[in-house]
Amino acid sequence: MHSSSTSGARLSLNSLTSSFSLKILAFSTLLMPFHSINASKSYQYDSVVNDKQLTVVSVENSTTVFKDGSHLHGFGYDLARNYANSLNVKLIFKTVPDNATALKWISQGKANFAMTTANVSTIEKKQLTSFSATCGDLSSLQQNGLNTNLNWVFKHADDPLTQTASGFVCKGKQSGSIRQLASFYNQNVVKEGSWGTIQRDLNQRMPIYKASFKNTAAKYDLDWHLLAAIGYQESYLKPNSVSATGVRGLMMLTNSTAKAMGVSNRTDPTQSIEGGAKYYDQMLSRYKHIPYPDRNWYALVAYNMGPGAVNQIQNRIKAQGKNPNNWVNLYSYLDNNKASNGRYRQAVQYVTRIRAYLEHIKSTPQLVNI
Repeated sequence: MHSSSTSGARLSLNSLTSSFSLKILAFSTLLMPFHSINASKSYQYDSVVNDKQLTVVSVENSTTVFKDGSHLHGFGYDLARNYANSLNVKLIFKTVPDNATALKWISQGKANFAMTTANVSTIEKKQLTSFSATCGDLSSLQQNGLNTNLNWVFKHADDPLTQTASGFVCKGKQSGSIRQLASFYNQNVVKEGSWGTIQRDLNQRMPIYKASFKNTAAKYDLDWHLLAAIGYQESYLKPNSVSATGVRGLMMLTNSTAKAMGVSNRTDPTQSIEGGAKYYDQMLSRYKHIPYPDRNWYALVAYNMGPGAVNQIQNRIKAQGKNPNNWVNLYSYLDNNKASNGRYRQAVQYVTRIRAYLEHIKSTPQLVNI
């Protein structure tokens, strides 16, 4: 909790960022002559534009970023990536052990901005400037089990980079994209009381199938942890599972999909894992024009609903004038229409749970080292 003076400072700053969102271009234009004359200040905006890359530093946690092999994902990471995309520059995302190091990087000019949960008074003591990473939409973070103290920290308040960033964040609050992004990264998607059962299942069954997951994943250049997360979502890693709709096996393949993937016995776990991996790899290939980590989420929805259904949704998103290859847009469509469409509700639950299982498996040493 912040003191009343800190809360006041944050409230004042949130009001300021809201006004920035309406006047970013005007501010940037006015400031260009100023900072070209004021040679004593080094503005991060200049280096970002000239180098065509945005360097962000953060502490790894459930709110900011999760390292998924060679890929990164997370609420904070995705927000920073979307901001970099809005500037048409490449995101360079660095992680450090603690907030103090992240703030030091900003003071030393080693990163363009930091994403931290450091206390606002601590940030101000370093003579740095910050604003809420959600433009004050703390309820969206709180409702999804994310840290409400997440701030973006910059070296100078009058840097055009600071101003465009605050405008971007406030625009995201107004459009609802921040709320949707927080919803996808909901840390409460699996109820706290369920993790004990999940852990027992994984401790008992993972050792039996880990070799098949690893060998098959290597064949298709996939992450075996993700395959295992899909398998747990599909069948709780039970090879004899059968659904009311006729899908069966550890990876719950339909009869037609199994035949297409060369699987003759769906209840054979090795064949099922092979068939599931091959099919998932095909789904990834369909979305090869979409960067990771979004490509994984698109492929998972397609694995669950079928690529035809995803294509229909993409066409509807495009008709709305939005980018159909942006994960937030696809997720928002599914989430906003799940009350009237059971398949959408199932797809939302499917992809969010697999993300949660993936993070759990990768961050639990006894599972990784089995």
